[in-house]
Amino acid sequence: MTEARRPVKKPPMREVLAEAAFQLFLERGFERTTVDDIVARAEVGRRSFFRYFPSKEDVVFPDHERCLADMTALLEAADGGDPVGTVCDAARLVLRMYAANPEFSVQRYHLTREVPGLRTYELSVVRRYERTLAEYLRGRYAGTPDGPLHAEVVAAAVVAAHNNGLRSWLRSGGKGDAEAAVDHALGVVQQVWGAAEGVVTPAAGDDVVVVVAAKGTPMWRVVQKVESALAGD
Repeated sequence: MTEARRPVKKPPMREVLAEAAFQLFLERGFERTTVDDIVARAEVGRRSFFRYFPSKEDVVFPDHERCLADMTALLEAADGGDPVGTVCDAARLVLRMYAANPEFSVQRYHLTREVPGLRTYELSVVRRYERTLAEYLRGRYAGTPDGPLHAEVVAAAVVAAHNNGLRSWLRSGGKGDAEAAVDHALGVVQQVWGAAEGVVTPAAGDDVVVVVAAKGTPMWRVVQKVESALAGD
């Protein structure tokens, strides 16, 4: 008695459309590929495409909406601890999304380098991640001096460090340890902005300057005091 074959599970329509689109982008180029071309290759109707993607640009970034939702959920579930460590963990979700499909991620990286419009779109996606991190940090720094400014600066630093490590891995063609590159970059941010509240441990032999300032002293005044102390050495 032969065992009944299980039906092959079809991939999600979002993935089918994204794969068809990228096949065409590689064959014809992004500008010469239309939505009609994509739905014809995927063998679906135009309605199916616009049910999942508002535009042709969106199909290049099919996974960011889910990743943004996961990031928001992680931050909402965070319960105290080092806020900078928390946003660094949230940023790592983006890395894992890219690392889960290296071939696709590398292709997308090269495509966005070639098409200015996609580069602009990508920057808008990055900005959404940054705003999500900053919103969480504003809540954690509420009531502290320069809390909103602190939140914006730390969020920007986390995104910049994450992208530095990620793009280094993408430029290599997806070779090497992506997590190690991003962890190193985020480690720099945590060293400066983490639980030590911006105090960096000096290396052996470095001069150490200690400045005492009243709570609430503007940052420019603290910097001025540091510069004066260094000038007096």
